[in-house]
Amino acid sequence: MSLEKIVSQTGDNPEIVIIWMHGLGADGNDFAPVVPQFQIPGLSIKFVFPHAPKIPVTINGGMVMRAWYDILSMDIDSRADVEGVLASEKLVHELIEEQVDAGFKHDRIVLAGFSQGGAMSLHVSTRLNKKIAGIIALSSYLPVPQLLLENKSTTNLGTPVFMGHGTQDPVVPYSLGKTSRDKLIQAGYKIDWHNYPIQHGVSTDEIMDIKQWLITNIKV
Repeated sequence: MSLEKIVSQTGDNPEIVIIWMHGLGADGNDFAPVVPQFQIPGLSIKFVFPHAPKIPVTINGGMVMRAWYDILSMDIDSRADVEGVLASEKLVHELIEEQVDAGFKHDRIVLAGFSQGGAMSLHVSTRLNKKIAGIIALSSYLPVPQLLLENKSTTNLGTPVFMGHGTQDPVVPYSLGKTSRDKLIQAGYKIDWHNYPIQHGVSTDEIMDIKQWLITNIKV
């Protein structure tokens, strides 16, 4: 199935595309307002903000909401529904291929996301057999960490990775973000890690750091 999405550009003839996935219970509108803050001289960017499917979420009493996968419990070791993660992985592959069909090579595509969306960004990119331009994971974690070593692809080991996390995050604990970062480093990834004195959200400073990271790492 093709996901509904919001598409925006910072200029004409974009050189790169950022597929930016939202968190649990939100939708593609959540981060669409940040687009004007990514005006970069000499770099036009296309943003794709997909809407996740609507599914029942266990920890929210089975309430139906947009989610990339079910959250089964607050236990950080078994919170993610593995089958749901793998199903959404296929949807993200479709999003990537849609952009390839639109004329973007894989190495012009950045996978980004916040919370659950960031978890999907990490999960998909570490298993992808096509090299992409960059990986952004904000206030997130590896949803199925055992798959990092069991099924990982080495294709994106050299791909720039930006991870940001609030030190006061009550939803996705800062310690969980750091643990995921450390597992990625142990697997051979080079992580550009940033922390912020915020809760579960994204600050202006974080957006500016991402902008600078793009300028530094995304070659046109």
